[in-house]
Amino acid sequence: RKHLPSLPASMYTEIQREQPDGGNILSHPDYIDGNPDLIKPKKLLNPVKASKSHQELHRELLMNHKRGLGMESKPELQRVLEHRRRNQLIRQKKEEEEAKKLQSPFEKELLKRHQRLDQLEKEQEKQEDHAPEFIKVKENLRRTSTVTGDEKAA
Repeated sequence: RKHLPSLPASMYTEIQREQPDGGNILSHPDYIDGNPDLIKPKKLLNPVKASKSHQELHRELLMNHKRGLGMESKPELQRVLEHRRRNQLIRQKKEEEEAKKLQSPFEKELLKRHQRLDQLEKEQEKQEDHAPEFIKVKENLRRTSTVTGDEKAA
């Protein structure tokens, strides 16, 4: 077997060995060592990081990270609202099922008869709509004649 030479721990240490300080890509500014009369520039503030909303969001993210909550987790308010909605839907379904179960056989039979009567009325209306005009007038005359005959007898 051949023995492999030991590799450095990171590429950064290797780059540092190859390039001394003078060959660094970033040059150091002259004003650090220079004239004390020069005004030294101040680092500009990032307006995004300086905003209150960004700081609060960052604080919340750090707290969630410390607690072990993932980024996918929903805020507490949203979870509570979804839980309430889900419970409300389940409760409504249970109430509807109980109402159907509590309906007595008598009520069921009444409902069936009511539906049959509605259906018969609709069929009669359809037949009356298809009947010729003179039959409708004749039926109206019969109704008025029986009403006036009853009034005379009274």
